[in-house]
Parts: sequence; C-alpha cells; structure tokens
Amino acid sequence: MAKDIVLNPDSKTKKAFPAGKASILRDFEICCISREVSLLGRKAVLSGRGKFGIFGAGKEVPQVAMARVFEKGDFRSGYYRDQTFMLAKGLATVEQLFAQLYADPENDPFSGGRQMNSHFATPLIDKEGRWTNHLETYNVSADISCTAGQMARALGLAGASKKYRFNKALATTTNFSHKGNEITFATIGDASTSEGVFWETINAAGVMQVPLLISVWDDGFGISVPIELQTTKSSISEVLGGFAYDKNKNQGIEIYTAKAWDYPGLVALYKNVSGRVRKYHRPSVIHVEEVTQPQGHSTSGSHERYKSTERLEWEKEKDCILIMENWMIESGIATREETEAIRESAKEEVKQKQQIAWNNYLAPGKQRKQALLEIYQTMPAYNEEVETIKKELNRLHNPTVTEILQNARHMRYALFNVENPVMEPLETWILEVESRGHNHYHTNLYSTSEKSALKVPVVPPVFSKKSVLKNGYQILNDFFDLSFDKYPNLYAFGEDVGQIGDVNQGMAGLQEKYSSDRVFDSGIRENTIVGHAIGMSMRGLRPIAEIQYLDYLVFGLQPLADDLSTVRYRSNGLQHSPAIIRTRGHRLEGIWHSGSPMGMILNSLRGMYVLVPRNMTQAAGFYNTMLQSDDPALIVECLNGYRLKEKMPDNLGEFTIPLGVPEVLEAGTDVTLVTYGSCVRVAKKGLALLKSRGISVELIDVQSLLPFDIEHRIVESLKKTNRIVFMDEDVPGGATAFMMREVLEVQGGYRYLDAAPYCLTAAQHRPPYGDDGDYFSKPNPENVFEVIYRIMAEADPVKYNYKKL
Repeated sequence: MAKDIVLNPDSKTKKAFPAGKASILRDFEICCISREVSLLGRKAVLSGRGKFGIFGAGKEVPQVAMARVFEKGDFRSGYYRDQTFMLAKGLATVEQLFAQLYADPENDPFSGGRQMNSHFATPLIDKEGRWTNHLETYNVSADISCTAGQMARALGLAGASKKYRFNKALATTTNFSHKGNEITFATIGDASTSEGVFWETINAAGVMQVPLLISVWDDGFGISVPIELQTTKSSISEVLGGFAYDKNKNQGIEIYTAKAWDYPGLVALYKNVSGRVRKYHRPSVIHVEEVTQPQGHSTSGSHERYKSTERLEWEKEKDCILIMENWMIESGIATREETEAIRESAKEEVKQKQQIAWNNYLAPGKQRKQALLEIYQTMPAYNEEVETIKKELNRLHNPTVTEILQNARHMRYALFNVENPVMEPLETWILEVESRGHNHYHTNLYSTSEKSALKVPVVPPVFSKKSVLKNGYQILNDFFDLSFDKYPNLYAFGEDVGQIGDVNQGMAGLQEKYSSDRVFDSGIRENTIVGHAIGMSMRGLRPIAEIQYLDYLVFGLQPLADDLSTVRYRSNGLQHSPAIIRTRGHRLEGIWHSGSPMGMILNSLRGMYVLVPRNMTQAAGFYNTMLQSDDPALIVECLNGYRLKEKMPDNLGEFTIPLGVPEVLEAGTDVTLVTYGSCVRVAKKGLALLKSRGISVELIDVQSLLPFDIEHRIVESLKKTNRIVFMDEDVPGGATAFMMREVLEVQGGYRYLDAAPYCLTAAQHRPPYGDDGDYFSKPNPENVFEVIYRIMAEADPVKYNYKKL
C-alpha cells in the first residue's frame, strides 16, 4: 500500500527541518519568479506575442523540493510543466523561458525556436557531435508534447545506470556514469497516467529494478475531465498498490504520497526517497496530491468553464506558494515584510526580463526591415504595385522576419518584367534571409558529424575460395558474436532475444556467452522496448532493440516517430540517440506476420534511417555501418530469408554497406525494375521468364529507403532504358509511390520516360494466411513478367503479342 509521508515540523522551531534560512528563502524566491513567468506568459500569449502557452503554475513548491536532490549526472525525462525545476537548477533563465515562448530561434537555448514553451533540453553532445561529460552537468533529455511520451525514454535512461553499475568492462567510462549511481527523474501529470505507456513503464521498471523516480503532479483534472473519470478510485497511488515493492521477489516499486503545499514534508521526502533509489536502484513513485492549477490547463481556454466555485476557492486556499509563505512566517524563518519584498522583486525582475526577451526577438526583424527599406529607397517608382509594396513594408510595426520576407518576395514578383538595378541586391537580401531560415529550421535532422552514417568508410565484403555457405540466421549469429566481442557497450534485447536467441536464432547462444546483462529478454511491450533503447543510447550505450515482427512496430511507432526520429532535430543538435531498432518483415504467412507497411514507416520516421537489406549478409553490413555511426536506424530483415543459403564474407565483422547507394543486380537495356527486400528474389524469378522472351531488364535493389539513392544512380539506368517499374509488397501508394517521386521528380527522371511509370504493389488489404492468399495478394513472378511484357508491347505490339495476355 502507499506510504503516506507528510512531514510537518513543529511550527515553532526550525531544527526539525534540514535546510538553512538562505536556501529556504531562495526556494521561495524561485517559486515566486516562476509564478510570475506563468502569469506574464499567459498575458503575452493572449496579447498576441506568443502562439500558445503552457505553464507550471501550482507546481512550484514540489519542484524546488525535487531540485534539491537532483545531482550532476542525473537525468530528467519530464513533461511541459517543469519550468520551476529548470529555474531552481540554473538550467533556464527568465529571458530564455520567454525566448522559447516567442519561438525565438536565436535565443531559445533548448530547441532553437523549434518547440513550444516549457520543452527543455540540455547539451549531451558538443557542436562536433562528441559526447560531453554527463557527470559534470544536470541533464535534461529533450521534452516532447505527447502525453506520457517521456515515460518510455525514462525507463531507458534509468536502465543505463543499471548497465553501468554491473558491466565491469564499462567501469572506466567516466563521462557517462559513476558506478551507476545516477537517478532518472520522470515527471508526469496525473491525467497522463491513464496512458498505456505509463503502465508499461511502471511494470517494466518494477521488473527490471532501475533507478527511476517518478513524480506525479495531481491537480485533479485532465484539461476539463475530472479525476473521477480518469483514474480508478480517483488516486493513482492507490491503484498502484499492487505494484508495491516485494523484498522477497525483489520486484515492484515503492509508492509515496505528499501534499503539493507541504514544503518541509516534500523536501524531507525527496531526500529520503532519492537516497533509496540511488542506493538500491529501486524505482519509486511520489504521488503529489492537492496540486492547484490557478491558470487552467493552457492559454487555449479558461478553467472557470469547468471548475466549480467551490473548487476555485479551494485552489486559492491551497496555493502552494501561499502556504509555504505562511509556514516560513509561522516558523520564524522570514517576516511578512521579507516575503512581500521577495514577491515584489520577483514581479519586477520577470517584467524586466520578459521585455528584454521580447526586444531580442524583435531585433532581427527590425534589422532586416531597415536593410530592405534601404534597398527600396534606391528603387524608382516603377508602377502602383511596387509603391503599394513599399508602403506595406513601412506600415509593419514590430515585424517578424516572415512578414518582411513575404514583402520582399512580393516585390520580386512585381519586378519580374521590369529592367532595374535593384533586383540583384533584392535577390541577395532574400537569399540571405532564406539561408538563415534554413539554418534555423531545416538543420540537424540527421547527423553531419564525422560519425554520420553517411560518412562511415565503405569496406567491401571479401569473398574467397574459403568462404562458406551458411543459412542466413547463422551469418547473423556469427556477426552478432563478433560485434559483442568488439563493442563492450553493445546490448541486445527484446521479446525472446535472450534465452532462446530470438525466434529466428540470430542471437542463439549469445546470452550464455556474453551474460544476461547484455543479451536479455523483455516483456511484450513494444513502446517501452523502443523507449529503453532511446534512453540507453542517449547515455553512451549501443542498444539493438528488437521488435519481433514488422507488423508489431505499430505498437512502438509512437516513440519512434515522436521521440527517436526527432531528438536531434527538436533539440537543435544538443542531443542524439544512436539506437538501432531491429525487426523482420515482408513475406511469410498471415495478416500480422507478413506485413510490409513501409509507406507508413517512411512518412513517420524522417530523422532516422530505414534500411531494407535483401539478405542477412547485407543486413550484417548495415549493422556494421550503423554501429560506427551516431545516427539511429530501423533495420528490417527479410522474414523468409533466415533459412536460405548465403556465402559468408571473410571479413564479416568489418565490411560495411553504404547508405543510400542502390546496387544493380542485373544489367539490362529495356526496362528498369526498382525494388528491395524479399521482392528481390521474386523479381529475379520474373526476370528469368522475361529473358526467354528476349526482354532485358535492369534490376536495382535500393537497399535503403531513407536515405534513398543519394547519388541518383537509378535515373542513370532510366536514361538508358526509358522505362521504369517500381515494385514492393506495401499497399498501393505506399513505398512505391515514394520511390517513384524520388526518381521522377527529385532526380528529374520524367524527362527520360518513353512509357508511363508503373507501381507493382500488393493488394489494398492485409495479406491473408496461406500460400494461395500470399500469391494472390502480393507481387509474384508472373505479375513481374506480365507488367513488363505489357510495357514492351506498347512500344512494339508486333514483336510482343500483348493480346495473349
């Protein structure tokens, strides 16, 4: 059951409270400053200075208590109401909080203007992409907006401490951990505990026993929905009672409750609980009750619409800052005059710094407006349109860069048919502003460091007379064996990965050889398997996390799309997470074991690489590449290829496959056929039928979908054949449409077409069970033959008798 620890010292003495007057007053000051940020931030949004605001009013006191026990080396994986914590640890200034609210790309240190306010991050890598020393800093993993999305990553961040504590080979890795003593602090609103990933994380943490301390801020509502409709028994700590720690089984979590207004009790509780979590690696939850939310959920609406008069009055009475202030006065820590002076000082400080942030945000716009005006002043009065555009620029008050750029582009349109000397300086101005915009908003999607996956040296596979034929799974098994010996920070985990070595035996025997610490089983929990990998890789470890089948990737798609693929971008290069997600898919049997939803993946995972090897040797080459890089990747092995014979390279542990470089498997002159994965074998069978009819097809395996053909090799084939077919087993409009757009639009391949391009795909429905269902639902060799034969028949109907088809 929950342990209700609310420690209230004697109001007439300070001895029961382990903190000095100065530190208490500083905590109170931080609380007041944070509250003023919330108040003025809301006004800024409602006055049009910000687009949207979400703040931490009402949670100030618990957060200063948490900040007291947050040590260098620790990590925070939180949500969007932790501004007080950031102020308390010196990780944010008032100006920076407002800079992010204004989406100021030059003064928001957390995301470069890419994230809404209260989404924080601290540098985990330097500008060259090298790891910083995490033990010298307070570490904040880049926040995301999706409710409870921070929980899966928190599991991995905490799990990393456990790995560092027990992996003797990593004992000298001082930049990341000191004997695994680091805690991960996760914060979450009570309503978000209804999300499935919260329960996945709680369950996994209780099983794994990782140093995770979860703070639940409970203000009684989820936007407008009261807790009675959110949580069974209206208490998350009561519901979690079944997870309570069992010392006999060494599993479970410790559960505590506290009141948001009880400053001395919170300080004592966090000190006690954090010490236990740090020492024993025992996950804990602190359920902070009676939190108020004096400004409502966000700037989108007013909480007066859904809170009763009685509730609103209660929230005024239970304001944590007010109660802390009264406790300080009653305890003799401060006088009313002192606390009033602190409040007034906080108001003035926040007001001044807000204005500084606003002026900083406006400065680039004012500078660019002046530069553009100077260009316009040299421009003759060509026509009425030109003069109107000039006047519109003059009328802009406190303009944004976008407003000025729009004006300049409109002027460029007006001057298209006018001979004038100002077009060149105008174009130069536009180019400079657009270049800055590119740097602000289009960079850091992928790594550009020396460890970028695109810069990994290409080492070709070496084959000799001694090269042996092996089953595909055996090649992978030998490769992983070499890799675990080579990289002491390499880990592999997922469903059935440990004891049996995965369902297709790629990891067979490796747990026994390298320990259950490095090769281990996970429960059926795809979301937190991915999150586990994200957190581990943010702390210098190299996880290979397995999702058993590609169809099940959907359960882990949220952390992949929202977190892993965006971490470098949303932190503006402050952080990266070079996790490798391993799965298997494409053809086999049944609706949920033969999927190939590549279109969904391609449209969701920009920011990580998607690699689709045709066999296990190619897969090993991709793993070699990614293990040397600092980019994340999804590697999809062919589910029906593990028992097929392949020749194993002599340099299995060293050869690499370059990303974005297609391979021409068969040269041809009549038609270009572009495909990947299991469809390569299908295509080869179809090509064998076509050869007997005198049709020459150039077969290209794209090998990777993200990135796609960065050297534009496919268009070179199209220049030769002038006909092209894109083939895969995704649904119509899926990955084939993506490939067609890349070749015809991006590479300019439309210029070389003598026939309409064709996409050969699977049917629109999921593939049914059984060989017959597979044959009728996915491309088969006969489909390949007939599609290409028809294309040739259009060009020469006499030579190729189309009617018989």
